[in-house]
Amino acid sequence: MDVAATAVRSPAMVLGRPINGSSFARFGSNIRFSTKLRCTSLSIPKQGRRRGLVVRASSSSSESSESSAKIAPLQLESPVGQFLSQILINHPHLVPAAVDQQLEQLQSDRDADQQKEEPSASDTDLVLYRRIAEVKANERRKALEEILYALVVQKFMDANVSLIHSIAPDPSGRVDLWSNDDGKLEQLHSLEAYEMIQNHLSLILGNRAGDLTSIAEISKLRVGQVYAASVMYGYFLKRVDQRFQLEKTMIPLPNETEENSVHQTTMDNARPSSEKDTSQVMSHPEVSTWPGGDVSPGGFGYGIKATRLRNYVMSFDGDTLQRYATIRSREALSIIEKHTEALFGRPEIVITPEGAISKDENIKISFGGLKRLVLEAVTFGSFLWDVESYVDSRYHFVLN
Repeated sequence: MDVAATAVRSPAMVLGRPINGSSFARFGSNIRFSTKLRCTSLSIPKQGRRRGLVVRASSSSSESSESSAKIAPLQLESPVGQFLSQILINHPHLVPAAVDQQLEQLQSDRDADQQKEEPSASDTDLVLYRRIAEVKANERRKALEEILYALVVQKFMDANVSLIHSIAPDPSGRVDLWSNDDGKLEQLHSLEAYEMIQNHLSLILGNRAGDLTSIAEISKLRVGQVYAASVMYGYFLKRVDQRFQLEKTMIPLPNETEENSVHQTTMDNARPSSEKDTSQVMSHPEVSTWPGGDVSPGGFGYGIKATRLRNYVMSFDGDTLQRYATIRSREALSIIEKHTEALFGRPEIVITPEGAISKDENIKISFGGLKRLVLEAVTFGSFLWDVESYVDSRYHFVLN
């Protein structure tokens, strides 16, 4: 098995069993963060060009200098996004108040549009009316996405953690010369959640978890998929940990003996007992996408430590686990896709007689750098759950 297969293991197997049809499986097997996504920008009043891949801040006294600072990989393009960009750079502590103000305006605009009656005129007027309403709805959705993103970035700034700006090699070919904020990122999670994150890291790094200085050449596209799937895992983990922490304060949870019994039952059910079972494991989309298609010889969950939170999650029925593993809003899913593409870039598309394929490239990254990348991704997903819940409490947009 090559280094890439050793380094990049399936990020969705942290629970010891596949989540059939879940967001993890769909994302891991189908996502092409550089080709699937379509990022269309809205026109910005009184601006004749799009902003660059930096967040620019300007004031009436310094517009000529046009000072800029890159604080996140994804550019904010809507008027609301540009406004929040300036606040993020100049007055980050004011972002929540500014967001509340923007959400009130979005709510007022939505209420006003809903109260309007469709014209009873010609078909042409009706089509035009509906088209205008559609454009306004798309503008609000774009603003909402960028509000969510700005809040996530602000939470990283509050934690004094710098987001990785891009995965671009230096002259030596290395891409992981960013600061080591592992300790800060670890402290942003509960003890039980971090135990789950350690299991997640063990599955991705494999036997190199204790050798973080070694350098490996890994497919950039695969690392991007690991990053995106880890964001989704962090979102899922924060969701179940929030429920776990709440239930801990309200009802008694299983004692250690009961937890060990649940874990043993899970491992027995997860361990392949026949050639047929092994075939089902190997064909799981999260496994087949990685180079070599390998899983640990013990099957799903092999080598994963039993933790209270993991045993708690394993007590969920299939429908509950499916629901918790699904991103609730299309705005949040869009942010994950766009953020990942902004971070890893858009690889070249090559047209062959067999069809269009992505021209991949290998990057040099240490296992310590890969760990830092995954920790950031998990934390990004955790923050995304927080801000999505916060925004939805003020401007309802989550459908499930």
